[in-house]
Amino acid sequence: MPHASALVTVMINAARKAARGLRRDFGEVEALQVSRKGAADFVSAADLRAEQVLFEELARARPKYGFVMEEKGEIEGADNSNRWVVDPLDGTTNFLHGLAHFAISIALERDRQPYAGVIYNPATDELYWAEKGEGAWLNDRRLRVSARGALDEALFATGLPFKGRPGRAEALAEVDRVLEKTAGVRRFGSAALDLAFVAAGRYDAYWERGLNNWDVAAGVVLVREAGGIVTEIDGGPRPALAGSILAANAEIYDKAKALIAGA
Repeated sequence: MPHASALVTVMINAARKAARGLRRDFGEVEALQVSRKGAADFVSAADLRAEQVLFEELARARPKYGFVMEEKGEIEGADNSNRWVVDPLDGTTNFLHGLAHFAISIALERDRQPYAGVIYNPATDELYWAEKGEGAWLNDRRLRVSARGALDEALFATGLPFKGRPGRAEALAEVDRVLEKTAGVRRFGSAALDLAFVAAGRYDAYWERGLNNWDVAAGVVLVREAGGIVTEIDGGPRPALAGSILAANAEIYDKAKALIAGA
């Protein structure tokens, strides 16, 4: 593996330690899914266990840093410039159904801007990592976004609101517009991995609404360090905090933005 900084090494080690428990729990869920034994409650417990491991490991390594975590919420640190943004299990529904497409996502925000990120899928052992100014990596391979510029050759990804979430009609209208002009749309159920796939050139663009900071903060760093563009869907500058995101390679970004907006 290329030399990772001390900061990124802390993040990778925490992710790998939490992954051991998730990998074990994922095996248990695969057995539970054929019964009515309360698999959803089991997954919630797995999520909490992983978050606790991440909290303990990151706090031990950088005791003054604050946290924003899916379950624990916001924890202020003595160092106001640095805080961890953590999602211990992105892709919970996939995990619940025995689908091996889920991830641990850890970002470091510096002065409230995404600075470093680690996204790790324990089921596939794919470790994505990036730090500002140091590039983006998948295990030991340098990542670059795709170079496709033609919409009819481009593969997009998105997320769709599920039961009880607003915005379904708007999202489906956007998908319809994108399907009409592109090579296709994928909906795999993990925002963190969607962004990692843009960084790896597997997707040419990804957009979604209704997200939280911990869903996307690490992926924002990955895409930018891989040479891509990440904004809010309308072009705003703070996708990790605004709840909407558009990530794409530089060749197709403007076309993607206009297509999603119906312009």
